[in-house]
Amino acid sequence: MDKYAVTVDTFNRLADKYQSKYMDFAFYQDTYDIFCSLLTSRQARIFEIGCGPGNISKYILDKHADLRLHGIDLAPNMVTLARQNNPHATFEVMDSREIGSINESYDAVICGFCTPYLAKNDVAKLIRDIRQLLNTGGILYLSTMEGDDAGSGLQTSSAGDQVFIHYHQFEFLKSELTANDFELLNVVRKQFPVESGDPATDLFIYAKAV
Repeated sequence: MDKYAVTVDTFNRLADKYQSKYMDFAFYQDTYDIFCSLLTSRQARIFEIGCGPGNISKYILDKHADLRLHGIDLAPNMVTLARQNNPHATFEVMDSREIGSINESYDAVICGFCTPYLAKNDVAKLIRDIRQLLNTGGILYLSTMEGDDAGSGLQTSSAGDQVFIHYHQFEFLKSELTANDFELLNVVRKQFPVESGDPATDLFIYAKAV
């Protein structure tokens, strides 16, 4: 079983439902405001990894229309929705594991809840690749689900839909960021109650390429 293919298939099939739930989801909007406050130019070039239906893009572009945004997602239906929701931005189907092939540079990178669907080795590579995309002084917004590796695994909803979740630890992410010439600027944690009733810790990291 290809765990990544299973997860992408689920997100692709449920793209409309995901949009309905998260398009105007206020719980995370303050974390986007922090990101925007760190940008040094209102015409910054931004690369978004795992754009989903374009919910983060829409929030920041509605506030800062001059930002230039290029987003990717591996689920085609998510990319279709992102294009509809943000007609002045650019979106394409692309695997986050392939961004090292991009010959462009950006002022900021958004990686919103992409890493929970990537194993540790792929997250380490992603951070290296992100650094190559960023101009010196560029800003990274990275959000993930913080927890013990032992809790990682295939999760199945009551409807039978499956995704493979990887929990990551702050010290691991901090180590990888530092090793790849990032300076940590801010760390935010939020407790988001999941359906089981047990709180999941959402981790938001802001870093600068140095």
